[in-house]
Amino acid sequence: MRPGADDASGPLPAQAADGGRHDPSRGPQGKIAIVIFGAAVRPDGRPSGTLECRVRSAVAFASGRIPDPIFVPTGGVGLFGPSEASVMRNMLIAAGFPSNRVLSEETGTDTLSSVRAVTRLLRSRSDVRAVYAATSAYHLPRCLLLLRIAGVHARPLAATPSAVTTWGRWYWRLREVPAIPYDAMILTVLRLCGRL
Repeated sequence: MRPGADDASGPLPAQAADGGRHDPSRGPQGKIAIVIFGAAVRPDGRPSGTLECRVRSAVAFASGRIPDPIFVPTGGVGLFGPSEASVMRNMLIAAGFPSNRVLSEETGTDTLSSVRAVTRLLRSRSDVRAVYAATSAYHLPRCLLLLRIAGVHARPLAATPSAVTTWGRWYWRLREVPAIPYDAMILTVLRLCGRL
């Protein structure tokens, strides 16, 4: 089950979780990839508040700072279609990014499978020099850990929180407590067995 039953409203500026100390526009040649982890799609096909926050934060982070960013939205079809990745793709194109800069990854059904699929996708490209992971703050530690176990040294990009109750925030935070070690153990075993 994916998070994201909450609503978003108003402008949602992005903020790099490193406090803005790292300037992604400087450094060696190559593209910057922003992996956006999926969240729920509403029954009518619109993005949930959580999904919208993640995309809008990635867009705000990239706009004007990163030349020709590559976006990698992840997520297959959840309870309702279309796929999370395709909904995010449409949002990114509507925000003005060319379709050839959006590499949808639609096979992932959860965080672990999305990380595995994204790792394969990024390994197939020789033009990516840096990777950012865009997701909700509660979800970011797990995504970064799994990407790093998989050999992708992603930097953090936390989405601005959407309107969710205090109970909702604690539910999703507590849900991560067992998920982090469980997913990390599985991914470590898969990497040791050469099955990433």
